[in-house]
Amino acid sequence: MDYAERLENVAVIGAAGKMGSGIVLLLAMEMADVGLKPGNGSRHRVLHAVDVSHQALGGLVKYLRKQVQRAAEKRIVALRTIYADRADLVDNGDIVRQYVNDVLDVVRPTTTLEVAAEANIIFEAAPEDLGLKLKLFARTATDNPAGPWVFTNTSSIPIQEIDEKARLGGRVMGFHFYNPPAVQKLVELIRSRTTTDEVAAFAEALCKNLRKIVVPSADRAGFIGNGHFMRDLLHAVEEAARLRAGMPFVEAVYCVNRVSQDFLVRPMGIFQLVDYVGLDVCQCILAVMNPRLPGENLHSPLIDRLLEQGVRGGQNHDGSQKDGFLQYQQGKPSGIYDPDATRYVAFTEFQAACDARLGPLPEPGLPWKVAVRDPARETLLAQFFGALRSMDTAGAELARRYGARSRDIGLKLVSDEVARNAHDVNQVLLTGFFHAYGPINEFFA
Repeated sequence: MDYAERLENVAVIGAAGKMGSGIVLLLAMEMADVGLKPGNGSRHRVLHAVDVSHQALGGLVKYLRKQVQRAAEKRIVALRTIYADRADLVDNGDIVRQYVNDVLDVVRPTTTLEVAAEANIIFEAAPEDLGLKLKLFARTATDNPAGPWVFTNTSSIPIQEIDEKARLGGRVMGFHFYNPPAVQKLVELIRSRTTTDEVAAFAEALCKNLRKIVVPSADRAGFIGNGHFMRDLLHAVEEAARLRAGMPFVEAVYCVNRVSQDFLVRPMGIFQLVDYVGLDVCQCILAVMNPRLPGENLHSPLIDRLLEQGVRGGQNHDGSQKDGFLQYQQGKPSGIYDPDATRYVAFTEFQAACDARLGPLPEPGLPWKVAVRDPARETLLAQFFGALRSMDTAGAELARRYGARSRDIGLKLVSDEVARNAHDVNQVLLTGFFHAYGPINEFFA
């Protein structure tokens, strides 16, 4: 069965979720594109979009229609060529509408999980819960005579463990899209020792057609992305705990968050990033990694405590940010949660004092948006961090400690052979996390 045949019958489990909806969008467009190629028009293609909620699936269809129309408008020149033999499609609007219809015709929203058992390929985008994933595979792929290939979007669970416990016989591979899948260029591909060559070859071909940047990771819990992110997070928690000896909790969190953003030239502070991902998601990932990587104590009692108090983070259905470590007003951080007082404390009560305590940024300043867009980025970063090294301020000291720890985490991923080399670690942080520079660098050596 070749690439085009495999794409005749596909299922996405968890299709209406934050990750699943993006995966459905990408696959539906690729399946439609394959079907529009000469010689493929007679083949029937179906993508089963499986989720538990009819309401959520209705929202998925609306999302798909909107996103496919945007994509079609951007691809109008190519689409005019694709539909050149259609005399009934006169203007661009006709072509856009036809492409939207062709893509949506592929998708079959359903709450019936068993239809996935009929697919050639199953993409799984369920929550980071091994037990749940195994239940889903038991009903769709385990001992299935059709032998569907399974691509799991897990960001932390070892693929070999999934293969053995789900009895998939090497028909499974880690296909870790980054959020949001339709925008993010990075895909981490994780091959277990039993993943078949055919499954791996298809994954590579699909990534190429989706124009993704592929970074392979060894099959170690957390892989490269969360292998760095979770340890980076735990360092931030430790730094906040250390600072708390001399200041209130909310001020310690603010200082670490601001340093990890402004002093390290990142798109957002570490605690804001945790809020974006969701405290519950981070807790799940740590719960996967900790027992599988003994000796590191990859666990955060602070996150446990906040979750017990109902502090979760994550996004609302419209994409707006939910309150987590930080409180948000009109999408911008405005306060920090105090677990002792069980309330948010507004920035206005402490921000000025904290900024004064941290001290000024190196001159000239280098906002993240400037750094990532400037072709002379490396020179600007070298100047900025060169100035940072010479500064004797609390903020500069925190930044140097943080940058050095980030570098050590990256180097350990290479020495532990999770990543092939420093370039792969840096590529994940540059592409998947939108950093302006990789963690393995000479700025904090």
